[in-house]
Amino acid sequence: MHTAPVRLFLVTSCLWVGLFLVLTGGPLPAEVQAGPLDAAVRLEAEIPANARTAPTLGERREGVGIVFDDEQRILTIGYLILEARTVRVIDVDGRVIPAAILGYDGDTGLGVLQALAPLRAQPIALGDSEPIEPSTRLQVLSRNLDSMMQEVVVLERSNFAGYWEYLLENAIFTTPAIPDFAGAGLVNEQGELVGVGSLFVRRPYQDMLVPGNMFVPTEVLFPILEDLIREGRPNRPAKPWMGITVADQLGRILVQRVSPNGPASNSGLQAGDLILKVGEYPVEDLETFFRRVWDRGEAGIRVPLTVLKGTEIREVEVETADRSRFYQSLQYD
Repeated sequence: MHTAPVRLFLVTSCLWVGLFLVLTGGPLPAEVQAGPLDAAVRLEAEIPANARTAPTLGERREGVGIVFDDEQRILTIGYLILEARTVRVIDVDGRVIPAAILGYDGDTGLGVLQALAPLRAQPIALGDSEPIEPSTRLQVLSRNLDSMMQEVVVLERSNFAGYWEYLLENAIFTTPAIPDFAGAGLVNEQGELVGVGSLFVRRPYQDMLVPGNMFVPTEVLFPILEDLIREGRPNRPAKPWMGITVADQLGRILVQRVSPNGPASNSGLQAGDLILKVGEYPVEDLETFFRRVWDRGEAGIRVPLTVLKGTEIREVEVETADRSRFYQSLQYD
Protein backbone atom coordinates (compact mmCIF):
# COMPACT_ATOMS: atom_id res chain seq x y z
CA MET A 1 0.00 0.00 0.00
CA HIS A 2 1.28 3.49 -0.89
CA THR A 3 1.15 5.13 2.54
CA ALA A 4 2.86 8.41 1.61
CA PRO A 5 0.19 9.58 -0.89
CA VAL A 6 -2.57 8.53 1.51
CA ARG A 7 -0.93 10.45 4.35
CA LEU A 8 -0.53 13.54 2.14
CA PHE A 9 -4.17 13.28 1.07
CA LEU A 10 -5.39 13.14 4.66
CA VAL A 11 -3.13 15.97 5.85
CA THR A 12 -4.09 18.36 3.06
CA SER A 13 -7.77 17.53 3.46
CA CYS A 14 -7.62 18.17 7.21
CA LEU A 15 -5.83 21.47 6.68
CA TRP A 16 -8.53 22.61 4.29
CA VAL A 17 -11.32 21.59 6.68
CA GLY A 18 -9.73 23.71 9.37
CA LEU A 19 -9.31 26.64 7.03
CA PHE A 20 -12.92 26.34 5.87
CA LEU A 21 -14.14 26.48 9.46
CA VAL A 22 -12.18 29.68 9.98
CA LEU A 23 -13.58 31.25 6.80
CA THR A 24 -17.21 30.28 7.33
CA GLY A 25 -17.51 29.94 11.07
CA GLY A 26 -19.61 26.84 10.61
CA PRO A 27 -18.98 23.15 11.33
CA LEU A 28 -18.74 20.37 8.81
CA PRO A 29 -20.09 17.29 10.63
CA ALA A 30 -18.11 14.17 9.78
CA GLU A 31 -21.11 11.87 10.01
CA VAL A 32 -24.80 12.43 9.48
CA GLN A 33 -27.42 9.78 10.09
CA ALA A 34 -29.79 10.03 7.15
CA GLY A 35 -32.32 7.96 5.24
CA PRO A 36 -30.48 7.85 1.89
CA LEU A 37 -27.64 5.83 3.45
CA ASP A 38 -29.21 2.50 2.50
CA ALA A 39 -29.10 3.48 -1.19
CA ALA A 40 -25.30 3.10 -1.31
CA VAL A 41 -23.67 -0.21 -2.17
CA ARG A 42 -20.11 -1.31 -2.73
CA LEU A 43 -19.04 -2.38 -6.21
CA GLU A 44 -16.26 -4.78 -7.20
CA ALA A 45 -15.44 -5.21 -10.89
CA GLU A 46 -13.04 -7.64 -12.54
CA ILE A 47 -11.57 -6.71 -15.90
CA PRO A 48 -9.75 -9.12 -18.25
CA ALA A 49 -5.96 -8.75 -18.26
CA ASN A 50 -5.97 -8.04 -22.00
CA ALA A 51 -8.70 -5.37 -21.80
CA ARG A 52 -7.74 -2.06 -23.36
CA THR A 53 -8.24 -0.16 -20.07
CA ALA A 54 -6.51 -2.73 -17.83
CA PRO A 55 -3.05 -1.07 -17.98
CA THR A 56 -4.40 2.34 -16.93
CA LEU A 57 -7.48 1.60 -14.80
CA GLY A 58 -6.52 -1.81 -13.45
CA GLU A 59 -7.90 -5.33 -13.60
CA ARG A 60 -9.74 -5.03 -10.28
CA ARG A 61 -11.73 -1.90 -9.50
CA GLU A 62 -13.69 -0.99 -6.41
CA GLY A 63 -16.05 1.84 -5.71
CA VAL A 64 -19.59 2.88 -4.88
CA GLY A 65 -22.95 2.57 -6.60
CA ILE A 66 -26.24 4.27 -5.77
CA VAL A 67 -29.56 2.41 -6.04
CA PHE A 68 -31.96 4.86 -7.67
CA ASP A 69 -35.20 3.00 -8.43
CA ASP A 70 -37.44 0.15 -7.30
CA GLU A 71 -36.06 -2.08 -10.08
CA GLN A 72 -32.78 -2.07 -8.14
CA ARG A 73 -30.87 -0.34 -10.87
CA ILE A 74 -27.61 1.23 -9.77
CA LEU A 75 -25.92 4.41 -10.96
CA THR A 76 -22.14 4.70 -10.76
CA ILE A 77 -19.14 6.29 -12.42
CA GLY A 78 -18.48 4.45 -15.65
CA TYR A 79 -14.74 3.80 -15.40
CA LEU A 80 -15.39 1.33 -12.58
CA ILE A 81 -17.28 -0.98 -14.93
CA LEU A 82 -15.76 -0.18 -18.34
CA GLU A 83 -14.80 -3.50 -20.01
CA ALA A 84 -15.73 -5.42 -16.84
CA ARG A 85 -16.22 -9.17 -17.18
CA THR A 86 -17.98 -9.47 -13.82
CA VAL A 87 -19.44 -6.95 -11.38
CA ARG A 88 -20.40 -7.74 -7.80
CA VAL A 89 -22.57 -5.65 -5.48
CA ILE A 90 -22.12 -5.71 -1.70
CA ASP A 91 -25.23 -4.40 0.03
CA VAL A 92 -25.71 -3.05 3.56
CA ASP A 93 -25.95 -6.60 4.96
CA GLY A 94 -22.61 -7.54 3.42
CA ARG A 95 -24.23 -9.92 0.94
CA VAL A 96 -22.43 -10.31 -2.40
CA ILE A 97 -24.81 -10.14 -5.36
CA PRO A 98 -23.94 -10.28 -9.08
CA ALA A 99 -24.87 -7.37 -11.31
CA ALA A 100 -25.25 -6.88 -15.06
CA ILE A 101 -23.99 -3.82 -16.92
CA LEU A 102 -26.96 -2.11 -18.55
CA GLY A 103 -25.25 0.88 -20.10
CA TYR A 104 -22.23 3.14 -20.27
CA ASP A 105 -21.75 6.63 -21.69
CA GLY A 106 -18.23 7.85 -22.35
CA ASP A 107 -19.37 11.44 -22.89
CA THR A 108 -20.80 11.89 -19.38
CA GLY A 109 -18.73 9.16 -17.74
CA LEU A 110 -21.79 7.49 -16.17
CA GLY A 111 -22.74 3.82 -16.01
CA VAL A 112 -25.88 1.91 -15.02
CA LEU A 113 -26.05 -1.59 -13.49
CA GLN A 114 -28.83 -4.04 -12.71
CA ALA A 115 -28.64 -6.11 -9.52
CA LEU A 116 -29.45 -9.74 -10.38
CA ALA A 117 -30.89 -10.62 -6.98
CA PRO A 118 -32.82 -8.62 -4.34
CA LEU A 119 -30.80 -6.02 -2.47
CA ARG A 120 -31.47 -4.68 0.99
CA ALA A 121 -31.45 -1.13 -0.26
CA GLN A 122 -33.72 1.89 -0.11
CA PRO A 123 -33.63 3.69 -3.48
CA ILE A 124 -32.80 7.37 -3.52
CA ALA A 125 -34.72 9.76 -5.76
CA LEU A 126 -32.92 11.52 -8.59
CA GLY A 127 -32.90 15.28 -8.06
CA ASP A 128 -32.24 18.37 -10.16
CA SER A 129 -28.61 19.49 -9.98
CA GLU A 130 -29.03 22.72 -11.97
CA PRO A 131 -29.91 24.97 -8.96
CA ILE A 132 -26.73 23.98 -7.11
CA GLU A 133 -24.40 26.96 -6.74
CA PRO A 134 -21.04 27.70 -5.07
CA SER A 135 -21.23 27.68 -1.25
CA THR A 136 -24.15 25.23 -1.28
CA ARG A 137 -23.78 22.58 1.40
CA LEU A 138 -24.43 19.01 0.34
CA GLN A 139 -23.72 15.51 1.59
CA VAL A 140 -21.66 12.76 0.02
CA LEU A 141 -23.22 9.31 0.26
CA SER A 142 -20.65 6.52 0.26
CA ARG A 143 -20.29 2.97 1.49
CA ASN A 144 -17.00 2.73 3.32
CA LEU A 145 -16.30 0.77 6.47
CA ASP A 146 -18.07 3.35 8.61
CA SER A 147 -21.04 3.88 6.25
CA MET A 148 -20.66 7.63 6.43
CA MET A 149 -22.45 10.58 4.92
CA GLN A 150 -20.08 13.51 5.01
CA GLU A 151 -21.02 17.13 4.51
CA VAL A 152 -19.22 19.11 1.83
CA VAL A 153 -19.48 22.56 0.31
CA VAL A 154 -19.58 23.43 -3.39
CA LEU A 155 -16.45 25.33 -4.43
CA GLU A 156 -17.49 26.05 -7.98
CA ARG A 157 -19.45 24.93 -11.02
CA SER A 158 -17.45 25.02 -14.21
CA ASN A 159 -16.46 23.00 -17.25
CA PHE A 160 -13.96 20.19 -16.76
CA ALA A 161 -11.71 18.94 -19.55
CA GLY A 162 -10.14 15.53 -18.90
CA TYR A 163 -7.02 14.24 -20.60
CA TRP A 164 -8.87 11.15 -21.92
CA GLU A 165 -10.89 13.16 -24.52
CA TYR A 166 -13.56 14.13 -22.01
CA LEU A 167 -15.39 17.39 -21.50
CA LEU A 168 -18.04 17.79 -18.82
CA GLU A 169 -19.97 21.03 -18.75
CA ASN A 170 -21.02 22.61 -15.47
CA ALA A 171 -19.29 20.00 -13.31
CA ILE A 172 -19.72 20.22 -9.53
CA PHE A 173 -16.53 20.72 -7.50
CA THR A 174 -16.73 20.19 -3.74
CA THR A 175 -14.48 20.30 -0.70
CA PRO A 176 -13.22 18.82 1.64
CA ALA A 177 -11.95 15.85 -0.33
CA ILE A 178 -13.70 12.52 0.16
CA PRO A 179 -11.30 9.55 -0.24
CA ASP A 180 -14.09 7.14 -1.23
CA PHE A 181 -15.25 9.28 -4.14
CA ALA A 182 -15.51 6.84 -7.08
CA GLY A 183 -19.23 6.45 -7.74
CA ALA A 184 -20.23 8.16 -4.48
CA GLY A 185 -23.53 10.03 -4.41
CA LEU A 186 -23.90 13.76 -3.95
CA VAL A 187 -27.13 14.43 -2.03
CA ASN A 188 -29.07 17.69 -1.62
CA GLU A 189 -31.00 18.85 1.44
CA GLN A 190 -34.16 17.16 0.13
CA GLY A 191 -32.36 13.80 0.23
CA GLU A 192 -32.16 13.55 -3.57
CA LEU A 193 -29.21 12.39 -5.65
CA VAL A 194 -27.73 15.32 -7.60
CA GLY A 195 -24.26 14.04 -8.59
CA VAL A 196 -21.97 11.03 -8.98
CA GLY A 197 -18.37 11.09 -7.77
CA SER A 198 -15.66 10.97 -10.41
CA LEU A 199 -12.28 12.38 -9.37
CA PHE A 200 -9.99 13.72 -6.69
CA VAL A 201 -8.96 17.23 -7.78
CA ARG A 202 -7.24 20.38 -6.60
CA ARG A 203 -9.09 23.57 -7.47
CA PRO A 204 -8.05 27.21 -6.99
CA TYR A 205 -9.66 29.06 -4.10
CA GLN A 206 -8.39 32.57 -3.39
CA ASP A 207 -4.59 32.06 -3.33
CA MET A 208 -4.63 28.31 -2.66
CA LEU A 209 -5.11 25.01 -4.42
CA VAL A 210 -7.83 23.28 -2.42
CA PRO A 211 -8.21 19.46 -2.36
CA GLY A 212 -11.68 18.26 -3.30
CA ASN A 213 -13.73 16.11 -5.64
CA MET A 214 -15.43 16.48 -8.99
CA PHE A 215 -18.99 15.18 -9.35
CA VAL A 216 -20.92 14.49 -12.55
CA PRO A 217 -24.24 16.38 -12.17
CA THR A 218 -27.54 14.57 -12.67
CA GLU A 219 -28.57 17.20 -15.22
CA VAL A 220 -26.46 15.34 -17.82
CA LEU A 221 -28.06 12.00 -16.90
CA PHE A 222 -31.74 12.77 -17.48
CA PRO A 223 -31.59 13.05 -21.31
CA ILE A 224 -29.84 9.67 -21.66
CA LEU A 225 -31.05 7.53 -18.75
CA GLU A 226 -33.75 5.63 -20.62
CA ASP A 227 -31.37 5.04 -23.54
CA LEU A 228 -28.74 3.59 -21.20
CA ILE A 229 -31.28 1.24 -19.62
CA ARG A 230 -32.87 0.09 -22.88
CA GLU A 231 -30.08 0.35 -25.47
CA GLY A 232 -26.87 0.36 -23.44
CA ARG A 233 -25.77 3.72 -24.84
CA PRO A 234 -27.25 7.14 -25.65
CA ASN A 235 -29.34 7.44 -28.79
CA ARG A 236 -27.26 10.21 -30.35
CA PRO A 237 -24.38 10.41 -32.85
CA ALA A 238 -21.06 9.36 -31.39
CA LYS A 239 -18.37 12.01 -31.10
CA PRO A 240 -15.15 11.50 -33.08
CA TRP A 241 -12.58 9.83 -30.85
CA MET A 242 -8.82 9.63 -31.44
CA GLY A 243 -7.57 7.35 -28.69
CA ILE A 244 -5.10 9.69 -27.02
CA THR A 245 -4.42 11.14 -23.60
CA VAL A 246 -3.32 14.75 -23.75
CA ALA A 247 -2.27 17.68 -21.56
CA ASP A 248 -1.88 21.46 -21.88
CA GLN A 249 1.77 22.24 -22.55
CA LEU A 250 2.86 25.86 -22.97
CA GLY A 251 -0.17 26.77 -25.02
CA ARG A 252 -0.09 23.57 -27.07
CA ILE A 253 -1.55 20.09 -26.69
CA LEU A 254 0.96 17.45 -25.62
CA VAL A 255 0.22 13.85 -26.57
CA GLN A 256 1.07 11.79 -23.49
CA ARG A 257 -0.16 8.39 -24.64
CA VAL A 258 -1.83 6.76 -27.63
CA SER A 259 -4.12 3.74 -27.38
CA PRO A 260 -2.55 0.72 -29.11
CA ASN A 261 -4.25 0.08 -32.46
CA GLY A 262 -6.43 3.14 -31.93
CA PRO A 263 -7.12 5.88 -34.49
CA ALA A 264 -4.25 8.15 -33.43
CA SER A 265 -1.77 5.27 -33.28
CA ASN A 266 -2.79 4.11 -36.75
CA SER A 267 -2.30 7.65 -38.05
CA GLY A 268 1.26 7.93 -36.75
CA LEU A 269 0.71 10.10 -33.68
CA GLN A 270 3.10 9.29 -30.83
CA ALA A 271 3.65 10.21 -27.22
CA GLY A 272 5.65 13.44 -27.10
CA ASP A 273 4.03 15.00 -30.17
CA LEU A 274 2.65 18.53 -29.80
CA ILE A 275 -0.66 19.29 -31.54
CA LEU A 276 -0.61 22.88 -32.81
CA LYS A 277 -3.76 23.10 -34.92
CA VAL A 278 -7.00 21.32 -35.75
CA GLY A 279 -7.52 22.19 -39.40
CA GLU A 280 -6.74 25.89 -39.69
CA TYR A 281 -7.51 26.63 -36.02
CA PRO A 282 -4.76 26.88 -33.39
CA VAL A 283 -5.53 25.04 -30.13
CA GLU A 284 -4.13 26.20 -26.81
CA ASP A 285 -6.05 24.23 -24.19
CA LEU A 286 -7.87 20.91 -23.85
CA GLU A 287 -11.39 22.30 -24.01
CA THR A 288 -10.69 24.20 -27.23
CA PHE A 289 -8.95 21.18 -28.73
CA PHE A 290 -11.84 18.81 -28.00
CA ARG A 291 -14.46 21.25 -29.28
CA ARG A 292 -12.52 21.87 -32.52
CA VAL A 293 -12.38 18.13 -33.16
CA TRP A 294 -16.01 17.43 -32.23
CA ASP A 295 -17.33 20.39 -34.23
CA ARG A 296 -16.10 18.75 -37.44
CA GLY A 297 -18.72 16.00 -37.36
CA GLU A 298 -19.47 12.51 -36.08
CA ALA A 299 -17.26 9.54 -35.29
CA GLY A 300 -15.54 8.27 -38.42
CA ILE A 301 -14.60 11.65 -39.87
CA ARG A 302 -10.99 12.45 -40.73
CA VAL A 303 -9.47 15.22 -38.63
CA PRO A 304 -6.47 17.15 -40.02
CA LEU A 305 -3.88 18.09 -37.40
CA THR A 306 -0.74 20.18 -37.49
CA VAL A 307 1.75 18.41 -35.26
CA LEU A 308 5.24 19.20 -34.00
CA LYS A 309 7.29 15.99 -33.97
CA GLY A 310 10.62 16.77 -32.40
CA THR A 311 11.81 19.77 -34.42
CA GLU A 312 9.69 19.04 -37.50
CA ILE A 313 6.16 20.29 -38.18
CA ARG A 314 4.00 17.73 -39.99
CA GLU A 315 0.44 17.44 -41.21
CA VAL A 316 -1.32 14.36 -39.81
CA GLU A 317 -4.84 13.16 -40.60
CA VAL A 318 -6.58 10.98 -38.02
CA GLU A 319 -9.49 8.77 -39.04
CA THR A 320 -11.57 8.93 -35.87
CA ALA A 321 -13.68 6.19 -34.33
CA ASP A 322 -16.63 5.61 -31.99
CA ARG A 323 -15.07 5.17 -28.55
CA SER A 324 -17.64 2.64 -27.31
CA ARG A 325 -17.38 0.52 -30.48
CA PHE A 326 -13.61 0.49 -30.11
CA TYR A 327 -13.82 -1.02 -26.63
CA GLN A 328 -16.50 -3.50 -27.67
CA SER A 329 -14.44 -4.70 -30.64
CA LEU A 330 -11.84 -6.52 -28.53
CA GLN A 331 -12.38 -10.24 -28.04
CA TYR A 332 -11.35 -11.34 -24.55
CA ASP A 333 -9.94 -14.70 -23.61
